[in-house]
Amino acid sequence: MAQKRALVSVSDKTGLVEFVKGLQAAGWQIIATGGTQKLLDENGVTTIGISEVTGFPEICDGRVKTLHPKVHGALLARRDEPSHMEALQQNGIGLIDLVCVNLYPFRQTIAKEGTTMAEAIEKIDIGGPSMLRSAAKNWNDVTVVCDPNDYERVLSEIQAEGNTKKETRLELSAKAYTHTAEYDMCIATYMRKAAGLNEKLFLEYDLKQGLRYGENPHQDAKFYAAMEKVPYSLASAKQLHGKELSYNNIQDANAALNIVREFGQTPFCVGLKHMNPCGAAIGKDGLEAWRKAYEADKVSIFGGIVATNCVVTKEMAEQMHPIFLEIIMAPQFTQEALDVLMTKKNLRLLEVDMHSASSKQMQYVSVNGGLLAQQLDTETITLKADMCVTDTKPTDEQMTDMQFGWRIVKHVKSNAIVVVKNGRTYGVGAGQMNRVGSAAIALKQAQEALAAEGIDIKKAGLVMASDGFFPFGDSVESAAEYGITAIVQPGGSVRDSESIDAANNHHIAMLFTGMRHFKH
Repeated sequence: MAQKRALVSVSDKTGLVEFVKGLQAAGWQIIATGGTQKLLDENGVTTIGISEVTGFPEICDGRVKTLHPKVHGALLARRDEPSHMEALQQNGIGLIDLVCVNLYPFRQTIAKEGTTMAEAIEKIDIGGPSMLRSAAKNWNDVTVVCDPNDYERVLSEIQAEGNTKKETRLELSAKAYTHTAEYDMCIATYMRKAAGLNEKLFLEYDLKQGLRYGENPHQDAKFYAAMEKVPYSLASAKQLHGKELSYNNIQDANAALNIVREFGQTPFCVGLKHMNPCGAAIGKDGLEAWRKAYEADKVSIFGGIVATNCVVTKEMAEQMHPIFLEIIMAPQFTQEALDVLMTKKNLRLLEVDMHSASSKQMQYVSVNGGLLAQQLDTETITLKADMCVTDTKPTDEQMTDMQFGWRIVKHVKSNAIVVVKNGRTYGVGAGQMNRVGSAAIALKQAQEALAAEGIDIKKAGLVMASDGFFPFGDSVESAAEYGITAIVQPGGSVRDSESIDAANNHHIAMLFTGMRHFKH
């Protein structure tokens, strides 16, 4: 039986020397290229250079070295097909039984700031993908290894049986095609962006975890993570405690993180249920923000999610502990806080990267037979006094509250109305078929919350925020009945004048932002 041969040509040299030494100890002959051969020679591994096999030198600065019949014939020939074996014998081609290849670091190169097109192109591997595909096609006879994590498995099978198992070769073939597909997709995306092409969309996600079920128990579900790591992401969050996240947990937690993103370093806390905030507040520190957010709606937060941009302290943990919560998310927990919260077996505690991000993120939503893509709505206009369209002008205090409300209402399902005061929500009206309905819910909720504090809503000086324009003056009239003193809304209705007139009649200050925040 002819001596088995392995061809080794890798960019990532992790664990390579030990792997190849193991092959050599098992009686295999090693063929290597360029830098791979140099590393192996330096570590006492006897190798044959690729040029010795092909009889042709590496040319074009190494761009051409393995694209040769003595490589691809050796990989593609079927061992059970006599005509194939005869062709190899006639042309002096020896078999290659294993290919160990991983590719030039194209993704890592383009991720570096300032990388030029010329630099990126030189990291497009040609020979590597060709060898992987040839070996993978002939998996029945050839072992293809592209992941250093597979070295131990492959080597142990060779040491035990003289070759890999057939089922292993099939699995490694699939991995190789996945590897080349991901590589080509990355290159295609880069080149298409440079060429200004957008009629194709390539997405790459890795399975993060299987889920028990989807929105309901009869629906299968999985959670996939994007290759690119971004802040405010559950895909890269660190779970410190509690049972696995469910599909609905992930949806809700993601919505909560998008609200937290609005407030940067300003101490902020939000309680959330069914992707809508039930209580949100800013404070002088995390403890005050939590207290205010909880006081905003003690009922709805039951079984909800809490997210804060502050370190969770022991004092915060002690106040959260008596309440039934599904998840608490923060950039960090003190050990004392963990000691308190981890006594609740099922409470999920997640540390989330909350540093600011400058790059635009895309949002994808599946529809039957298609996919919608849009930029994530991370823009929020800073309110200014000259946005006022009414005779009554807002006070500084009202401006501050409207700015807070404007940042919250964009994350409430449309039609959305939020009523706020002193940096906390008092009423949230979400997802109604008309804006008057949302306003009625928010105003009624605010009235009940203030009554519990012994405050007359008409004297509270509340402000209102709306995610979309008022098509009629009726929402302003409703607001006036409850003593709303200032309103912020996008404007843009053909009947804007009705809303402005209603606000003027009731001495309400009104701002038009010119930007809406529908959330479907």
